[in-house]
Amino acid sequence: MSDLYATTADAYARRRGEDPRIAATIRAALGDARTVINVGAGQGAYEPEDLEVTAVEPEPRMIAARTTPAVQGVAEALPFPDDSFDAAMAVLTIHHWRDWRAGVSELRRVATGPVVVLMWDSDHTHDLWLLEYLPELDEYDRGLFARPYELLEVLGGGTVQTVPISHDCRDGFLGAYWRRPAEYLEPEAQQAISSLAQLDPAARERGLSRLAREIEDGTWAHRHAHLLERTELDLGYRLVIGRHN
Repeated sequence: MSDLYATTADAYARRRGEDPRIAATIRAALGDARTVINVGAGQGAYEPEDLEVTAVEPEPRMIAARTTPAVQGVAEALPFPDDSFDAAMAVLTIHHWRDWRAGVSELRRVATGPVVVLMWDSDHTHDLWLLEYLPELDEYDRGLFARPYELLEVLGGGTVQTVPISHDCRDGFLGAYWRRPAEYLEPEAQQAISSLAQLDPAARERGLSRLAREIEDGTWAHRHAHLLERTELDLGYRLVIGRHN
């Protein structure tokens, strides 16, 4: 994954902006914490400006693109003593960790308060119409993503909150363009979505070429007309909030 992010850091900088609605949800879950560790921090999206945030990120290119410092490190071996922070957070990152269970256990170890993880539940793979064009994503996603209840088991309990995705989401992750299909055709957008960036190039080209044709001839709009009336959609994004120690 480090090699992937070394080559896609620039695309992430331009495409993976912070969505204010998601940011507000994460901030609310952090509660009255004052110190927070953000693990798999990337370029710093969703780090609350009113809190003291310590960012941890393994990829030097991502760290170099940040406007605030970060510690180079991995989730599975955080270089901090027990109970070092009021809270811990991880945003759309645990599917990239070598051992997500070890990483989540580390989040729990270093935080005295809530552990807040934004993730995607692969049981909702087919909620996104893009799978009609790229069915190969199904096998990729199911082998990579954890389920919310699995995180709660590691964290010792907590809650799971649905995070609906707005039609104009500013963060270009996989589900962000559910009402803007032409965005998936942009090479930079593809590079900023890890599952698309790693998909077999022939499969990606085949599926997205079909999508381009069906956007052009109106097939996509006809088939998905019901989505054009929606302002937000549940695509399986979840905020897992581990209870306080």
